[in-house]
Amino acid sequence: MNTELATFGAGCFWCTEAIFQNLKGVTKVISGYMGGDQSNPTYEQVCEGTTGHAEVIQIEFDPEVISFEELLLVFFKTHNPTTLNRQGNDVGTQYRSAIFYHSPEQKEKAQQMINTLEKSLVFENSIITEITPVSEFYNAEDYHQNYFNQNSSKSYCAFVIQPKLNKFEQEFKEKIKS
Repeated sequence: MNTELATFGAGCFWCTEAIFQNLKGVTKVISGYMGGDQSNPTYEQVCEGTTGHAEVIQIEFDPEVISFEELLLVFFKTHNPTTLNRQGNDVGTQYRSAIFYHSPEQKEKAQQMINTLEKSLVFENSIITEITPVSEFYNAEDYHQNYFNQNSSKSYCAFVIQPKLNKFEQEFKEKIKS
């Protein structure tokens, strides 16, 4: 199996990890940090908003099962790509909407997807998602990995992540792992 990588920032990585883990063709999802200027940042440093990093997920996927374009569609439909440095109550540059492309093809496909969504007026406001080359990826601390599956009874998971998962499951039924 040949796999590829995709790296997205869409607010809190706990939420996006929980969504993308459920997609057919996704073989691995790792929460981490990208796009900043400090080596080996910690969660606390990233949360201060001074390192320049975004909370991201790095997705390993099988392009024979799910395409990069399909991943992009899930990315855009499961967060608000029109708010600058904010997703819900999470505010700061670490929560920005970002696509970190791994190849010129990914960059082109990301821009095409934005153009298509903008033309079809899917969102009331303009998409402000940054499209930027991949940079050093730093794994988030172990307690952030597989967070929702290990902490689904915690209030943040019940009140923030579960509603996002419910919406995702309704919209992308045919793409969910059985």
